[in-house]
Amino acid sequence: MKRLVVTADDFGLSPEVNEAVEQAHRDGILTAASLMVSAPAAADAVARAKRMPSLRVGLHLVLVEAWPTLPAATLPDLTDDAGLMRRDMERLGLDLALRPAARRQLAAEITAQFEAYRITGLPLDHVNAHKHFHVHPLIAGAVLSIGPRYGMRSIRVPREPRAVLKRAEPGATPRVALDTAPWAALLAVRARMMGLTIPDRTLGLAWSGAMTPARVAGLLAHLPDGLTELYTHPATAGGFLGEAPGYAYAAERDALVARASVDAVARSGIVCGGFSDFAPNRR
Repeated sequence: MKRLVVTADDFGLSPEVNEAVEQAHRDGILTAASLMVSAPAAADAVARAKRMPSLRVGLHLVLVEAWPTLPAATLPDLTDDAGLMRRDMERLGLDLALRPAARRQLAAEITAQFEAYRITGLPLDHVNAHKHFHVHPLIAGAVLSIGPRYGMRSIRVPREPRAVLKRAEPGATPRVALDTAPWAALLAVRARMMGLTIPDRTLGLAWSGAMTPARVAGLLAHLPDGLTELYTHPATAGGFLGEAPGYAYAAERDALVARASVDAVARSGIVCGGFSDFAPNRR
């Protein structure tokens, strides 16, 4: 059976993102969204989600490049001079290994973000992290320790089979995710040992920010059996605070509402939903 979770990341980042999420869920194939609880438009995202109870919402942990939930002054090892989470992921990962204080700050910030999500009153469908930073072993350990206290039952494991991409776009030469592959495999083992629901594969890594209508239609046409997460970054337009340079936000929104995408799901007999819809006790 082909089961599919279609996720929009960065829910709450801007009104443009939130509007695209609503459009793609109401009129397209989007089934889930990952909320940045401390982003500028988070309150608007929560209000929209409550008007769309069929949209499955999860927590998009922000541990790099964006707004912390706790005051930056309490996170000196994790934040920069602008009060944002640091951008230097490699150095930050090393600091987490070398500095006990950094690990304590990490645990406090992760807890604060889970708590902020709990306060929204939204059911917690899944957990992932900005830039997939939750695959870092020390961050993964903190998330796997803290998350279950807040009802975490599903987590993204960013592993993308290149064979599917090449079938979806003949002639494609997608890059290999050497930076995340071994840590994602470790995360999969740890998550399964805890009984968490994880996808068999996650599509959207190699073409992040470039999930065009043609690519999404191709991926849907060649979707393997099992549980797949296809994640995207839709927005009605660019030019907002916190946007990623070069991302084709409107094209990703268009891919989610395109008739070809809707028809591909129907034609292939794909069962769509959120992670909570495919949890063992819901099957």
